[in-house]
Amino acid sequence: MASIGEILLNTLSPDQQIRVAATTQLETAASENFAQYVVLLCQELSNEQSQARLNAGLALKNALTAKDKTRREEMSSRWIGIDSSIRDQIKTLVLTTLGTPDLRAGIVSAQVVAAIAAIELPLGQWEDMIRQMLQNLQTNNTNLKQCTLQAIGFVCESIQREILVSQANNILTAVVQGARKDEPSEAVRLAAIKALYNSLEFVQDNFNREGERNYIMQVVCEATQSQDVQVQISSFECLVRIMQLYYDKMPFYMQKALYGLTVQGMKHENEKVALQAVEFWSTVCEEEIEIEQLRMEAIDAGETPDTINYNFARAALPETLPTLLQLMTKQDEDDDEDDWNLSMAAGTCLSLTAQCVGDTIVNPVIQFVEANIRHTEWQFREASVMAFGSILEGPSPELLVPPVTQALPFLIEMMNDPVIKVKDTTAWTLGRVSQSLVECIKPETHLQPLIAALVHGLRDSTRIVSNCCLSLMNLADQLEGEQGPDSQSSLMSPYFDVIITALLQITDRNSNELFSRTSAYEAISVLVSRSAKDSFPTISILSTTILDRLEQTIAIQNQILGMDERNTHNELQSNICSVLTNIIRRVGKEIAPIADRIMSALLQLLTATSKHSTVFEDAFLAVGALTTALEADFARYLESFAPFLFEALQNHEEYQLCSIAVGLIGDICRGLGSQSAKYCHEFMTILLQSLQSPTLNRAVKPAILSCFGDIALAIEGQFSNYLDVTMNVLIQACGIRASPTDYDMIDYVNQLREGIIDAYVGIVQGLKSGERSPALGPHLQHVFEFLSTVYNDPERSDNVLRSMIGLIGDLADSFPGGDIKMFLTADWVSACLKEGRGSRQPGVTKEVARWAKEMVKRATM
Repeated sequence: MASIGEILLNTLSPDQQIRVAATTQLETAASENFAQYVVLLCQELSNEQSQARLNAGLALKNALTAKDKTRREEMSSRWIGIDSSIRDQIKTLVLTTLGTPDLRAGIVSAQVVAAIAAIELPLGQWEDMIRQMLQNLQTNNTNLKQCTLQAIGFVCESIQREILVSQANNILTAVVQGARKDEPSEAVRLAAIKALYNSLEFVQDNFNREGERNYIMQVVCEATQSQDVQVQISSFECLVRIMQLYYDKMPFYMQKALYGLTVQGMKHENEKVALQAVEFWSTVCEEEIEIEQLRMEAIDAGETPDTINYNFARAALPETLPTLLQLMTKQDEDDDEDDWNLSMAAGTCLSLTAQCVGDTIVNPVIQFVEANIRHTEWQFREASVMAFGSILEGPSPELLVPPVTQALPFLIEMMNDPVIKVKDTTAWTLGRVSQSLVECIKPETHLQPLIAALVHGLRDSTRIVSNCCLSLMNLADQLEGEQGPDSQSSLMSPYFDVIITALLQITDRNSNELFSRTSAYEAISVLVSRSAKDSFPTISILSTTILDRLEQTIAIQNQILGMDERNTHNELQSNICSVLTNIIRRVGKEIAPIADRIMSALLQLLTATSKHSTVFEDAFLAVGALTTALEADFARYLESFAPFLFEALQNHEEYQLCSIAVGLIGDICRGLGSQSAKYCHEFMTILLQSLQSPTLNRAVKPAILSCFGDIALAIEGQFSNYLDVTMNVLIQACGIRASPTDYDMIDYVNQLREGIIDAYVGIVQGLKSGERSPALGPHLQHVFEFLSTVYNDPERSDNVLRSMIGLIGDLADSFPGGDIKMFLTADWVSACLKEGRGSRQPGVTKEVARWAKEMVKRATM
């Protein structure tokens, strides 16, 4: 029989038969005697004479961990099931192999150490692992030190913070010692810096102590000056992470070292070092933008902000801004637009800086633009346009409007620049103008040449199509008719035909190079949804064209074989469905003449498409739009569509499709009204089963609860047949609570409560319309107990408050004459209505509260 080493080498054989046979042998060995299998792999990994030791190490790691959570848990159980003496033997061998002369084998061993630690440390086992590895760092074996530090880094990266907090001191001691400037091996120093990066999150207690923090910062700052470029890169990465985690501790270090080090780093001759230094300042800006938002929210709420904005970005602006502007001129003609480079990073940082410092940035950037926008070298022209576009968010509009208005004709002219990259950036900047400062675009002077330039750009290089499409979308969005959807005309109406024609030419291409076709379809969708009524004749023609294309894609569906070709085809069908959906939503009932053809195409598409494809979801959205547009007339399609709908509702693995299907039930019930009753028994059965499903993503469940309300509103008094079972389900949902520190759960509970209240509102209104309100009587006490609990929850959202006030009003309206007086006179009800009337949130909360108060007053007289 072949040795484990031979079998491992055979898995790499060019002969497929040998490869498959070897893989099967390994799988059989693992399943028949896992303990023996991992011992053999570990022995092979530690054997310095073996040619298969790297394969053995990777096989051992892959036997212990996996990306899939369920599979990973199975592997963990299998490892823990091995006798502890065998596990100890393997761990000792792996730790010893960290010092092997073959560095590659040592790094694989480090990965195995981390895989074992990820299983055992959370269970309170292998507690002396860090101590054992610390001993490795006391030797002169460079490989051992380097691989040990890498192992520590892998462990820190893969294990939850809480589990390693107790080991923080030992880990920090190890990595900081290895990162010191007097460490003779730069490879060891690099491994230490990377391990430090991965440990920063759970050494918070150490970082809070000034002495330890000073030492850590000293070591990291010294590492930025290493002779080894990789050490420099990693040390700047460390500084970025430190700024993210410990901004509030940084004032002293910014003044003493970081300002100078990072500005110097941005000018470094090595682009990767400079990129990390730029990233440092981007991170500073992101932190300060968030802090300022939190401060404003606290002040608006009448609270004292608990965070301080130290304005590092503002203080450093005289140094950082000239550097960023200079870096933006470092483009290369051969740069791939998908590759992140220094000029892109500098442009992003400039944009964040503008959001952070506001008006202060405008004058120096305008000076740079004026000096370089006519430069003979294209890099300076492109940088000036990029800089101009990058500062349009942050500074006050009053300050920006004059220079933008003045520059607009010149920007439009620059769409004819001979260099593609300049035109692309100009199209992007015009998109920023049309999004943020549309008031600068004067309809009588700017709009026609601007649209002409963008339409011409659509016919130019594929590279600039996406930004031209984005600019046209922003214009359509911002210049929508003054009266919104009911507007007879808009500023975009005179150009609608020309733009749609140009976009259709792009969508007619066979390729989707640089996502140009997708961008064009997205632009058509937005233009349609924002169009005025005088564009409906063009939309009518467009609807036929789009439907033709959908039918063509269905006709060739079975001819698409390759995976890449299939994905491209699916994307095309999704784009077409999205446009069709927006057409239906925009024209509403006017879609009726071609509704039969649309529904026929969508049913064919659903029949031909995989249930796991996003095309299925997009087709459902189109059906939903048709349901809303046709209302009761959609009934003639329901028989054919129902099987697809029921299947989607029961497809809990594809929860997004399931969620869309739940929404479709609401659309159908609202559209068909009482005609939907014949389907409601099956609707209710499947929805109730879905709520009990352990596999359905919880995000769908609030929508299901809300859907009960839609059904009740549609079938009115007939809902009494489902009342008791529905109220029991709602009682269960009402009992779900969130821990004060579990913010995700708090958000979910608020969503769930909105769904519950939507259900109650629909049920109350539906039963009232069907003159069956008394059926709700036995359930009133629980409803008011739930509302009281919600009102007294400090984590309730404003949406929940508004919804519950509306429900209180509906209940008071449904039970006049004092039937629920005992519930409505509770102190919390008057307090709730008072809070609603005094709401400072924009919206209808005040109006709803005033109406609800009047209903309560009538019901309690």
